[in-house]
Formats: sequence, structure tokens, C-alpha cells
Amino acid sequence: MTMSNDSHPVVAIVGGSSGIGLAVAQRLASAPRHLHLAARDATRLEARAGELGADYRALDARDSAAVEAWLDEVHTRHGRLDGVVNCAGSILLKPAHLLTDQEFADTLALNLTTAFNVLRSAARRMMRQPGGGSIVLLSSVAARRGLINHEAIAAAKAGVEGLALAAAASYARQGVRVNCVAPGLTRTDLSRNLTQNEAVAKASAALHPLGRLGEATEVASAICWLLDREQSWVTGQVLGIDGGLGSIQARN
Repeated sequence: MTMSNDSHPVVAIVGGSSGIGLAVAQRLASAPRHLHLAARDATRLEARAGELGADYRALDARDSAAVEAWLDEVHTRHGRLDGVVNCAGSILLKPAHLLTDQEFADTLALNLTTAFNVLRSAARRMMRQPGGGSIVLLSSVAARRGLINHEAIAAAKAGVEGLALAAAASYARQGVRVNCVAPGLTRTDLSRNLTQNEAVAKASAALHPLGRLGEATEVASAICWLLDREQSWVTGQVLGIDGGLGSIQARN
């Protein structure tokens, strides 16, 4: 495999075929970059990567060996890895007494295990390269504010935030920055069952002080800001992209 020797940033996005991950990829594709996308749906992934001129790999980020092999290939090809984003995840809204063991385990695996696998593989490479790199993980406002029926996803995303903060401390001296974004309810394919239900969408919008749901492009903007080399002084942060839900009270 021939190693690239240009100066364009190398960015890998897990969950890059839809939702927030796709919005990140579309935003990054507007400037010269080496984009690498991964997702489970091979057909959709191939189509989106083709539209963006990105390389791609169909994989399940719960599989640590698959993530390791993919990021190793990306790093070997370009000689570096500047940014990695994990947008893999799920939404399951149930109170604890109705959750099955399997549902809870699946929620942890899709949200926390994927984040750990991506972070570990990315850090292994970034910590050994000049300038380090930027890793961005996806949390949720539910990790910091108690919301009804969010027990499983809140537990998983709180774990993601703890993971990010610990890793930010571990790898800071190597120049590896680790941050999170924590959205409120955002219009994506993943949240369609909620956002397309008029009553649910209206009730959720009313919870957010800004009075509306979020858009994938708004979350993507924050992720791209964290990835940018200009933010070399930002690590160990959780950015609430949540219409104010995580920090202020909506008016009644």
C-alpha cells in the first residue's frame, strides 16, 4: 500500500453513512481531506461514500478487531490519523423495570463499547505521531440531566463521558485531545420514531429552552470545530448541543 505524503487532514468517522456522522462527513468534504467512513449498512455506506469521494469500510464498531484493523489500514495508508469521530449509537426509551437484560446490554454495547473500541484504536496511533490528534465521542444530554425513561441510554452515555475525560487526561501529554458533544433530541434517521410523532416531538421541543429540536448539521458543526487543528487548546470537554436543556430551565 502506497503511503500518502500530502498535508490534507486524515479523518475517520464511525457511523458516517447517516445522521450526525453523515452531516460531519458532508461538512468536512467541503475542504481537501482524506475521509474514511465506517458503518454497518454496507449499501448505504457505499452510496454516501461515493457521493463524498470518501473511502469506506463496512464494519460493526462493537467488534474491536474490526475497528483496529480498519484504523490500522487508514493510518498505514496515510502515515497519520488526525481526527476520529464515533457516531455509532442507539436510542431506547424505557424505564428500568421494563428493560430486559439483553436490551440493557445492547444499549451499552452500541454506545459505550463502540466508543471505547474507537478511542482505544485511535489513541494507539495518535499518541505516537507528531502533533497527536483529536477524538470526538457522542454523548447525550440524558447523561447529565435526569429524563424520564432514559435509564439505559443515560447509563451508557454517562460512561462515554467518563471515558472521554479519563482518556483526555491519559493522552494529553502526547497531544491527543479527547472531547464529547452531548446533543438533545436531534432530527436523524435514528430518532425518526420520536421526531415524526407529532405529540412526542412537540413535548420534547417544549422541554428545550430554545423551543425546538436540534438538527444534525448543528451537532456536526460542533464536532468539526473540535476536530479542527486550531482547537489545539481544547480537551476533556463535554459540549452541550442541546438547546439549553442540559443547563437551564425552559419557561412554562
